[in-house]
Amino acid sequence: MTITQVRDTSVQPNGGSGHGAPLLDVRGLTVDIAVPAGTLHAVSDVSFAVNPGETFCIVGESGCGKTITSLAVMRLLPKTARIAAQRILFEGRDLLGLSDKEILGLRGNRLGMIFQDPMTSLNPVFTIGNQLEEVYLRHRNSGRREARERAEFLLEKVGIQSPAMRLGQYPHQLSGGLRQRMMIAMTLMCEPALLIADEPTTALDVTVQAQILQLLKNLQREFRTALILITHDLGIVARMADRVAIMYAGRVVETGTSAEIFAAPQHPYTRGLLACIPVPGSQGKRLGSIPGIVPSLIGENEGCMFRNRCPYAGESCRHGEIALRELSPGRGYRCILEPGHAISEATREPATTASQATVQ
Repeated sequence: MTITQVRDTSVQPNGGSGHGAPLLDVRGLTVDIAVPAGTLHAVSDVSFAVNPGETFCIVGESGCGKTITSLAVMRLLPKTARIAAQRILFEGRDLLGLSDKEILGLRGNRLGMIFQDPMTSLNPVFTIGNQLEEVYLRHRNSGRREARERAEFLLEKVGIQSPAMRLGQYPHQLSGGLRQRMMIAMTLMCEPALLIADEPTTALDVTVQAQILQLLKNLQREFRTALILITHDLGIVARMADRVAIMYAGRVVETGTSAEIFAAPQHPYTRGLLACIPVPGSQGKRLGSIPGIVPSLIGENEGCMFRNRCPYAGESCRHGEIALRELSPGRGYRCILEPGHAISEATREPATTASQATVQ
């Protein structure tokens, strides 16, 4: 993994939530990955800030760069990846400038991450107790007894009964919901200031999903932890988020509070996502969809990456860089359309034209 820090000419971001300095401040993050076909531009010029104690949701369909963004913040990308950014400040420290030893001191301690699939994140040959205690022993000057007591305490906090017995079990002996709770407990062992949850409910049934989300909210409130929640489910966003960043093809295309995103979406992609949500009482009405496919991120691209699927795309969308238009601190969108652009059938291009357009 190659890290490059570029010259910072940007303005300090403001989350718009009344806080002082943000806990995490990411500006101009770009991630390129070498692949056999060329260079994959996985993330391009992504900026956001997370304030202490808030829930910040990163939303988008699969392959839009959500997970890569979080892994770049955690410095967990492979050697084939090249990270460039103006800054990635966490608690006032630039993560780009830290040595491997220093970043290891933060991961699992002040920075925690819940991965998508707990079965592949937990080591199958060690007990749950071994894996929870290891985190505490590494980052705290304590004995194994204290680590075991801390693990039992957190298992109770995440709603697991008979925690002493569970600590002696192996990951394969637990259900998916219990494994996810174990991962949450492991992440909280050292009370991190920032918790990144990458699709934490993807492999769970609906009932368990609701329990895990409520658990995250309760624990966040109790431990005063900031949360970055990565998801593609706008229902989760409506329930959990204070502020939201919508990502598409490696770029942030819209930002704002949860209320702003749902009440007045500005980017056509955001509008398309909202149109795909089933509405109670709308039986017989056609469910919304977004035509076309996500463009390839390999090689050089210019213009709006959404233009091959956008009903409003024109010639001006094909060339140059589409800047993020700022409406207010923390509120913006990446599009040439004017704020509040009305959606009307009269202004739509034929759907076939929009879906068949290609990104050059």
